[in-house]
Amino acid sequence: MSDALSAWTGFTQKNALARFLDINLRGAGQVIFQNNPLTGLFFLAAIIWGAIASGQIDIAIGAVVALVVATVTAMLLNVDQTSLEQGMFGFNGVLVGVAVPTLLADGAAMWFILLVGAAVSTVVMLAVSKIMKTWEAPALTFPFVLTTWFLVLGAYSFGHLPIASMGPAALPHALDTAGAESALNVTELFLAWLKGPAQVFLINNPVSGVLVLVGLLVSSAWAAGLAAVGAAVALAVSLALGASLAAVTAGLYGFSPVLTAVGLGCVFYAPSPRVLVFALLGTVFTVLVQGAMNAGVAPLGIPTFTAPFVFVTWLFLLPKADLKPHPHGLMQGGLFKKSP
Repeated sequence: MSDALSAWTGFTQKNALARFLDINLRGAGQVIFQNNPLTGLFFLAAIIWGAIASGQIDIAIGAVVALVVATVTAMLLNVDQTSLEQGMFGFNGVLVGVAVPTLLADGAAMWFILLVGAAVSTVVMLAVSKIMKTWEAPALTFPFVLTTWFLVLGAYSFGHLPIASMGPAALPHALDTAGAESALNVTELFLAWLKGPAQVFLINNPVSGVLVLVGLLVSSAWAAGLAAVGAAVALAVSLALGASLAAVTAGLYGFSPVLTAVGLGCVFYAPSPRVLVFALLGTVFTVLVQGAMNAGVAPLGIPTFTAPFVFVTWLFLLPKADLKPHPHGLMQGGLFKKSP
């Protein structure tokens, strides 16, 4: 695998079109921290599979278009070349590209704001990275979260942006579990577990979850294992606390914990028994923050997106706690710089 990747990398240095494709594929892979074009290809396959299965091909088109627009915007802004080649300006664009068609109805206005949002996600990436550099922390997916919050919240004010699957805005209230069936059979639990990784891309499909995990595995066994464990922990904790079964079985409590588990467990800190316990604590806390933020944004009628992962990971990165920061994920060249 490494020989093939090296051969591909060598080819991209000689062919401009292949290099552009490589940058975009790495951008897709960086959604879950992987600087690997094959991983990115698996992630795009997961999006495309889920989009076709749900009859929403515009989600797949949106993901690819937004990925390219975000990357081209970065090139036009003459960003740091190393960060560009690692795909660091594409992953927020991909997420904007899947979120907007998922939540808003297809139409000219939707595609307009998708294009604008994809380009702006690169600008926001630069802005957030500059702010977070002060604390030696990465921007993570916050550029996607912030940009897309503005895009979809604006739909409530614009009549030509009809909402497809968002809201309605409502005051939060305690979940009534009286009479609710709390037992899931093994098959339902298995499918809910697989949907956790898929929901990183807003895809409610277990096959897409398999593709995400395989995509991680071809790049990092640690990342694949931690993603699987993160989804399992999220499933167990959310069920134990009596979360909405509809949300649990759709994987909606799993996607942010998956990102937290991978980020804390093997990207920003070198894996060790102590780091894994630290990552487990962060993963459990992400489930709690997910529930809190679900209630917090309910009056706005918008999703949390990956905000629970972002806030928890920032909190767990800022102390550093002498846990041997892993060079792969620290700020370098204006965006990701190795620690001394």
